[in-house]
Amino acid sequence: MKLYCLSGHPTLPCNVLKFKSTTIMLDCGLDMTSTLNFLPLPLVQSPRLSKLPGWVLKDGSTFLDKELKECSGHVFVDSVPEFCLPETELLDLSTVDVILISNYHCMMALPYITEYTGFTGTVYATEPTVQIGRLLMEELVNSIERVPKAQSASMWKNKEVQRLLPAPLKDAVEVSMWRKCYTMPEVNAALSKIQLVGYSQKIELFGAVQVTPLSSGYALGSSNWIIQSHYEKVSYVSGSSLLTTHPQPMDQASLKNSDVLILTGLTQIPTANPDGMVGEFCSNLAMTVRNGGNVLVPCYPSGVIYDLLECLYQYIDSAGLSNVPFYFISPVANSSLEFSQIFAEWLCHNKQTKVYLPEPPFPHAELIQTNKLKHYPSIHGDFSNDFKQPCVVFTGHPSLRFGDVVHFMELWGKSSLNTVIFTEPDFSYLDALAPYQPLAMKCVYCPIDTRLNFIQVSKLLKEVQPLHVVCPEQYTQPPPTQSHRTDLMIDCQPPPMSYRRAEVLTLPYKRRYEKIEIMPDLPPKPPQPPASKKRKRVSEDVPDCKPLKPLLSGSIPVDQFVQTLEKHGFSDVKVEDTAKGHIVLLQEAETLIQIEEDSTHIICDNDEPLRVKLRDLVLKFLQKF
Repeated sequence: MKLYCLSGHPTLPCNVLKFKSTTIMLDCGLDMTSTLNFLPLPLVQSPRLSKLPGWVLKDGSTFLDKELKECSGHVFVDSVPEFCLPETELLDLSTVDVILISNYHCMMALPYITEYTGFTGTVYATEPTVQIGRLLMEELVNSIERVPKAQSASMWKNKEVQRLLPAPLKDAVEVSMWRKCYTMPEVNAALSKIQLVGYSQKIELFGAVQVTPLSSGYALGSSNWIIQSHYEKVSYVSGSSLLTTHPQPMDQASLKNSDVLILTGLTQIPTANPDGMVGEFCSNLAMTVRNGGNVLVPCYPSGVIYDLLECLYQYIDSAGLSNVPFYFISPVANSSLEFSQIFAEWLCHNKQTKVYLPEPPFPHAELIQTNKLKHYPSIHGDFSNDFKQPCVVFTGHPSLRFGDVVHFMELWGKSSLNTVIFTEPDFSYLDALAPYQPLAMKCVYCPIDTRLNFIQVSKLLKEVQPLHVVCPEQYTQPPPTQSHRTDLMIDCQPPPMSYRRAEVLTLPYKRRYEKIEIMPDLPPKPPQPPASKKRKRVSEDVPDCKPLKPLLSGSIPVDQFVQTLEKHGFSDVKVEDTAKGHIVLLQEAETLIQIEEDSTHIICDNDEPLRVKLRDLVLKFLQKF
């Protein structure tokens, strides 16, 4: 059983598990933090960005000044943003049989895998994961394609050149594997390979392995996966939550009795309480609007935004914000709001109950009806006519490198009355803001991450008690900035096995049993048909039935075996004990015999008659059947 780690990002995993002759990819997350190294893509011409000076080397060389621009002490690539793909050289991805998706954030690299590697297998995911994942991909493609950039930068990627660059470009990993965004035809082709599944549905893979999705409690349709054979069980826990939010609660009971538990996708902000962050978000929003300023919330079009709108629904009247307009701007805004209302069976019990009253499960339906929340595909068209200030705008992308958010950062960044509130934890807010400096608007960091923290993980592991835990190396040591916080790491017995990008782990569990079916008789060989010029199908050819080799069974008592060797003229016999059995040394013959529980090896130097003689002596202690 082997695990191939193809991603270095613990919350955007991509691993491949080889188990029982099947090759299973676990998620295909796309690391978008690489986009922070690029200049933003403005929807309208930005004089400020276009006037940025080119970067010059210390020796005065200017050969990179067309590709790299400098802004407030930081250097950025002036090109279309590129993404860091999962590792593709570690193994042949065309041999992957299936891909299991745990949530819509962990499928963003799917088109790169299915359309560029020769993949011919099947992808399994729940319906909300597929539909919302499609929205995220569509928004990503739309945001980048509508701002075409003629210039493409590649010279800086040369290893010799990269060494001369300032951080973080100098330290960027695998830049040769960074790729531009895929297209919508590629998205559609990738999604066509997905087979929809439901929670607790058992899927047979080639009769060897059975996989089952379980609710992980993190997002609509998010799943953990059980991968099991008749005698082995592997649990894959990725992006899970024990908090009560809008999705179905996490199924913990089914994770018990796992031989191996692969754990990834924990909270990125282990010291922040999500409830406290939501309260801080609401109070900062209200304070800004009361002072006549605008609030910008860079966000994804699904997920946390549903919970934020629900909290604001309860908060608006008491905070005196009834007349403040809320705008949700995204090419998929309408679809996202509608999907959240129709996936009733994937919601928590309280929201499911509302559907049968009937009432909309989320209150943003009422906000839309009362015109307190308005949604638009972009800043052009109707939004330009309806736009009123002060207001609150939810839009993407959280990296601040593309999407409508770039326009609002340029528009509102010069006024200290305005505030940008970061709620998504995927990007460093300081790095996201770097190309907009100097910035007058206030910045508030309220990261809301409902995934498991280390206290919850410890409790979970004690309850489900797996034999072995496997996790990213980041979870086995305290964060670099808080090296004294030993509570911010996984603590379990035995200690977890850790992995990093481009590493292959041999998992510690060995298969000891196998279920097989033995037919009582071999089929007789059918009579040969008369010779014919007609070509036969391959399936019509019946292979010759070769006689089976006898099977051997039994154990070799070492003392008796040594006596037998001495009777046959071997006088210099020495025995050494090992962890797995014994080693018998024949010193004069320079021969070694390894006797283990399930195998015996005779190692001699180019002396075939001696090897055959020793083999026959070994066989005397074993039974044939």
